[in-house]
Amino acid sequence: MMKPVSETNAMIAGMCPELQPGVFAFVIWPEQKEWPDNTRASYVEAEGLSLIVPIEAAPSDAVGMRCITLQVHSSLEGVGLTAAVSAVLAQNNIPANMVAGYHHDHVYVPSDVAEKAVAILIKLQQEVKK
Repeated sequence: MMKPVSETNAMIAGMCPELQPGVFAFVIWPEQKEWPDNTRASYVEAEGLSLIVPIEAAPSDAVGMRCITLQVHSSLEGVGLTAAVSAVLAQNNIPANMVAGYHHDHVYVPSDVAEKAVAILIKLQQEVKK
């Protein structure tokens, strides 16, 4: 297993954004109800249990999101990757919902701008590599 990367430019240079298959939605889920297969994440908030679920399991008015995984094994103590990614997407008017996993960070963006978001992140990665 690779050692986690913590230096900002090294995380950005190594992020290799990859669009994941599937469309997902952020939803509030009844705690007593069984979670759908392929649930991506959960978080308990004061307002209820938040899940990221396949769009098919979400209410019909849910916004479809695509997941971009940043392939770098970023350190949980690393500083700046989330800020750089969310800033460049914001500059391009793309909403970004960041989710940190143990090994990787994941960016959920609206489905209709997912390919554009990946291209922007690849450009950011290439700029930092120079």
